[in-house]
Amino acid sequence: MRLAILAHEKFPERAKTGLGVLRYSDDEVVALLDRDNPGREVNDFVADVQNAPIVSSMGDLDLERIDTLLIGISPIGGAFDETWREDVRTALEAGCDLIAGLHYFLNDDEEFAALADEHGCDIWDVRKPHDELTVAEGVARDLDAEIILTVGTDCSVGKMTTTMELARDASEAGYDVAVIPTGQTGIMIEGWGNPVDRVVSDFTAGAVEEMLVEKADDYDYLFVEGQGSIVHPAYSGVTCGILHGSMPDSLVLCHRANQEVIHSYESYSMPPMQTYVDLYEGLAEPVHPTTVRAGALNTAGLEEEVAREAIEDYGEALGPDVPVTDVIREGTDDLLEVLL
Repeated sequence: MRLAILAHEKFPERAKTGLGVLRYSDDEVVALLDRDNPGREVNDFVADVQNAPIVSSMGDLDLERIDTLLIGISPIGGAFDETWREDVRTALEAGCDLIAGLHYFLNDDEEFAALADEHGCDIWDVRKPHDELTVAEGVARDLDAEIILTVGTDCSVGKMTTTMELARDASEAGYDVAVIPTGQTGIMIEGWGNPVDRVVSDFTAGAVEEMLVEKADDYDYLFVEGQGSIVHPAYSGVTCGILHGSMPDSLVLCHRANQEVIHSYESYSMPPMQTYVDLYEGLAEPVHPTTVRAGALNTAGLEEEVAREAIEDYGEALGPDVPVTDVIREGTDDLLEVLL
């Protein structure tokens, strides 16, 4: 599939969906749409992902080279920005399919639905769960596969990236592993999954359990993509649902270097790292005991020496028996040694 990724005014810092697809998808990214940086390239901003030219709009592209327009941004609340409408309209009129991870379903937009029907296009609203979800049965702890869950100190600290890096490197090392995608970016990359932040609250744990049961017989290790944070004033519910639904054997605590407050909720300070460890382990224990066995620190934007110091500090905060690394800078060997 040949993609154009829409990331207007948000690339790279606030376009984590687009960045995740650039880093992990097997699809070819033909161009990235960002009206702030036309004429530049993706690798001018992020060096270790698939490169592509940056253009202002779909109208600047040879549309015969594009199969699909992917919305690479998911704002707080998952709303559709009306300034994107012209690009979406142009894509549909050229016969391109759409992929979007918004809470605003493009299939429910009358104009987009009519254009898709007229031009034979498919619209995949990734955050739309299937209709047969139900409550958890509490069986994840009985599965033969080892279950590893990434948890975080906040949103957007690197849980999806850590999940993908661990799973990819474990697979390359010869282990039978699968990713359990719980958010829009992971689902886009893997091509399947349940969007747990759109699921009815009673069914959140069941949505995760369903995916684990589906994969457990075929894989030895299941890496579950975490969401939110257990202390987040808005998203803690989905975090708890994933924790109890997956019943993980191991946790990897993800954090962003030098972050001290909750992003977009700056009046809420982050507690000490040990508080996170105690909360995650304590909340899990009555359902299925687990431990924080590794830490992943996001040091994006830091100089090498500063990043190394931050990693050392994070390691000290989590304790001597918990290996810590930045999975992008330093790889995953230290973490996989204790997780596998």
